[in-house]
Amino acid sequence: MRMEDMVIISVDDHITEPPTVFDNQLSGDDYASAPKLKVAPTGENYWEYQGKQMRNVALNAVTGRVKEEYGFEPTHLDQLRKGCWDVDARIDDMNVNGCAASLNFPSVAGIDGGMFIKAEDKKQALTHMRAYNDWHVDEWCGAYPGRFIPLGVLPLWDMAETVKEVRRLADKGCFAVTMSENPTVGGMPGIHTGYYEDLFKAATECETAICLHIGTGNTSPFCSPESPIEANITTMPMAVASGAADWIHLEALNRYPELKICFSESGIGWIPYLLERADFAHEQHHSWTHSKQYLSASKPSDVWKRQFYSCFIDDAYGLRNLDLIGEDSVMFEIDYPHSDAQWPDAPEKLWPSLQGLTDQQIDKITHLNAMRVFKLPLFDLIPKAEVTVGALRQKAKQAGVDTTPISSGGAAPLADGQKPRPVTSSDVIAMFGRQAGASQPEPA
Repeated sequence: MRMEDMVIISVDDHITEPPTVFDNQLSGDDYASAPKLKVAPTGENYWEYQGKQMRNVALNAVTGRVKEEYGFEPTHLDQLRKGCWDVDARIDDMNVNGCAASLNFPSVAGIDGGMFIKAEDKKQALTHMRAYNDWHVDEWCGAYPGRFIPLGVLPLWDMAETVKEVRRLADKGCFAVTMSENPTVGGMPGIHTGYYEDLFKAATECETAICLHIGTGNTSPFCSPESPIEANITTMPMAVASGAADWIHLEALNRYPELKICFSESGIGWIPYLLERADFAHEQHHSWTHSKQYLSASKPSDVWKRQFYSCFIDDAYGLRNLDLIGEDSVMFEIDYPHSDAQWPDAPEKLWPSLQGLTDQQIDKITHLNAMRVFKLPLFDLIPKAEVTVGALRQKAKQAGVDTTPISSGGAAPLADGQKPRPVTSSDVIAMFGRQAGASQPEPA
């Protein structure tokens, strides 16, 4: 196989929502009370919903900008690559990056739907959440059939409505939903309480995958205040291990052994040790902890290999240990337009890490696993020959897609002789404090 022959599906990308999300979905009072994108006197974009203001740009939308300006700028849609919020431009950016299909998480709605879950007026929130899902499935994904994997958010405050939404989304061809890996962080019941039983049942029956995205529950702690922020960014994927240990011990998996659980933006290199440690801990301690009843297989690693999935951006170590993780459970992600995203050269970054794998293993990791887990009939909608890396890049070349880095002057100039100071954990915490009441952007 050549690099140009790969078919790449990214199972973790993001939308910076445009102001038109609800324009075609709602009318009257429902539209008037829906989230609105506004401009502050300082020129910064923000969303307003039920009296709260939320910003959703910064490091979650810097792809295509000069790296010196990554920071926590930009602050307005005009400062972003158009592909962050415009679906036609997104397809151009996917083509130039050789990406055949993409699963997109929300931004302003919350990666786990938190904006609606935390809203005080739950009747309004239910209406607006459904409208958001309809926009995502019908307008964003529906604009280019086959090029996107639909993903829904759920009204988890009402389990009956949650079940209805899972089934409604499945009827629309959406077989992925998102929730927090640790709902207790947001004030919701924990996964072991029995509260989510009907969700697990409905998702199993609909063959819908539950996506647990990094940062929605357990997060890596900030290091010392003076620590460069890279220290925190470094440990972000590994923080997923806490959620993974929690979920593989979920007793409900005894009843739903076909339920698909996907850890998003998770990385894979940490998985072999987690599974080894989990097996050891279970064997060493289950006699006194009485935890065997919670385990749905002979050991935790068996539970993982049966129904858990993960993905990676850049993880050569994990791929060298693919036999310990499982070639049927690993998928690829680009993370567009976050600061970790490999764009427009994801194929060039991925290809060296795949050396030593068979063509069949490469196909599984790059697209076959994603098509199976999320029920995406890609090749029924678009011939395979038209979505290879080479074919998509040829299409982008013909369209004249411009990948020149953009700038809006966000990098502060240094005085003569002044040395740059590393951005530290305390800088980021202070920024969050200045945005009181705003949603906190995911740094990577």
